[in-house]
Amino acid sequence: MITSPTVRDGVTSDAAADLEVLFRIGLAVQRVVRQAAGSPHRADVVARSAAGAPTEELDRLAERAVFETLDAEGVDWNVVSEEAGAVERGGDRTLVVDPIDGTSNALRHLPFSTVSLGLGARDLDGIEIGVVRDLDRGTTYWGSRGAGAFRDGRPLRTRARRPNGEVVLLNLGRRASPRATKLAGAARRVRSLGCASLELMMVAEGAADAYLFDNAEPSRNLRATDIAAGYRILKEAGGGLSNADGHPVGGLPLGADQRTSVFAWGDAAIGAEFARGAFP
Repeated sequence: MITSPTVRDGVTSDAAADLEVLFRIGLAVQRVVRQAAGSPHRADVVARSAAGAPTEELDRLAERAVFETLDAEGVDWNVVSEEAGAVERGGDRTLVVDPIDGTSNALRHLPFSTVSLGLGARDLDGIEIGVVRDLDRGTTYWGSRGAGAFRDGRPLRTRARRPNGEVVLLNLGRRASPRATKLAGAARRVRSLGCASLELMMVAEGAADAYLFDNAEPSRNLRATDIAAGYRILKEAGGGLSNADGHPVGGLPLGADQRTSVFAWGDAAIGAEFARGAFP
C-alpha cells in the first residue's frame, strides 16, 4: 500500500502547505512507476531529454505525473526537470525535479530509485525545501530550511565519524575519475547504488559517512536536478556538500545544463580532510 508522509511541527504554515504538495507529487510518481512495472514498453525510448539523452517511457510517465499534479494542485511553480528542461509557469519559485533518479535501476527492478523534488529560487543555496521519495520502499525524506530533516516523520541526523569504520558511497565504472577509483581502493567499505539523491540520503541519515560522484569527463557529472533536494535535506541533517575539489557548490544555478562533481559528508571533519587530500 502506498501511504503519505506527515508534516511534523516546526515548519511555517506556508512551508507545510508546500510540503504537502510535494508529498502528493511523490505519491503520484510512485503510483505510475508501480503501475508501469510490468509493462514491456517501460524501457522504450520515446524522446530525448533537454540535454539530449534518451528518455524512456518510464521517465515520460513519471514527468507527466509531476506536471499533472502541479496543475491539479493549482500551484504556479516554474519547473526545471531532468527530461523537459526549464518550463516557465508564471511563478516566483522553481521546482527542481528528477522524476526518476536511478532510471537504469528502476528499469532493471533494482531497488534504488527515487523522485527528487527541490523547491526554491536562483541556486542550490536558494532551495528552501527538499523532498526525496524512495520509489521502492515508499520512504519519504524531507527537509525545510531551519526546521530540520526527517525520514517518515522521524528526525534525521548525520553520523559522527568512526575512524577506520567509514562507509563510503561512490559512482564507479568506466567513466569514474582516478580520484574516485583511488578512494574505492583506499576506503574500508564501499558501496555504489547508482542513485545520487538516495546516496545523499544515506549520508543524511548516518547509514553512510560520505559520497563521492566524480567522473573523468565533467560533462558526465551531476546537475541541479540530481542534487537540489538532497542538498537541502543533507544540510538540515547536519552534513555538508562540496565539489570534488573541495569548493562550495551552493551557487550552482537551478538549471538543467550546468554540472558539478560532488563530495558529501556527514561529519565536517571528513569534509575538511577530503579537501586537503587526507581522507580516508
